[in-house]
Amino acid sequence: MSRRPSHPVRLLASALAAGALLTTAACSDGSGSENASDTAAEQAGVARPDAAKQTPTGSPSAPAALTEAGAKAALLTEADLEGGWNQVQDADKWRDRLLVGKVDVAAFLTAKSSATDCQALLDALYDDGLLGDPSGPSALTGFEQGDSRLLEQVAGYDRAGLDARLKWLRTLPDTCDEFTATGSGGAERTVQVTEASVPDVGDARAGLRVSVQGDADGGPATLTLDIAAVRVDTSAVTVMGGGLEGGQTDSVEQAVRQGTERLKTVLDGGTPSPQPTTMD
Repeated sequence: MSRRPSHPVRLLASALAAGALLTTAACSDGSGSENASDTAAEQAGVARPDAAKQTPTGSPSAPAALTEAGAKAALLTEADLEGGWNQVQDADKWRDRLLVGKVDVAAFLTAKSSATDCQALLDALYDDGLLGDPSGPSALTGFEQGDSRLLEQVAGYDRAGLDARLKWLRTLPDTCDEFTATGSGGAERTVQVTEASVPDVGDARAGLRVSVQGDADGGPATLTLDIAAVRVDTSAVTVMGGGLEGGQTDSVEQAVRQGTERLKTVLDGGTPSPQPTTMD
């Protein structure tokens, strides 16, 4: 499974919501009397706390904005994956020929928009744009295991656009259940799209399994990809694994768990551990 370069990094400065200090200031009613609660506290011998030092309860601070360094730090390492996955240096150059094809619009009859969605899916899988163009920092890494490959991207996005893209992904198993795409040489390929489970991590998520039946190296071949995307605030982890030998469901799920944990650690201002976190 080979790839062409990912989109250039574009930085989105996400606004940070600072935790507001809740203060209860003494009030004057014009006759010099203090607020009743403050007076009662002083009569009871309890010092009224300095208003500037009071902090809200039950109001967690917002995650930090993803930086370019943070996106890279959040990427998976070999230690995060089981099964002998080896990290590669050219994952941004991977390109899948079987994903290149023109969707047969006529096969969709009256639902022409469905053909458009299915074409967009193929194009997005080919150019690593499953969640659209990142509007913030972006980093990508890849791993090989025999003839199978696993690709991970960590990036920052516009929140509304990211939610819309995840919603769109969830519709594809119905919209693009099975369709035909024609390659540049005229060979037809049968594409099937089904829903895939994603670990219950992050703030929102979507999963797909895509299989493409066609020809490769002069013989029949089926490319199978397990895909998962997880949003954490305005950032996201996207993992895609598989190849001509089949999907990589277990590895993709493990990568999603570990990748989401690493991203959350970065957004909370920490540094991911070099060893994976034990997760159920």
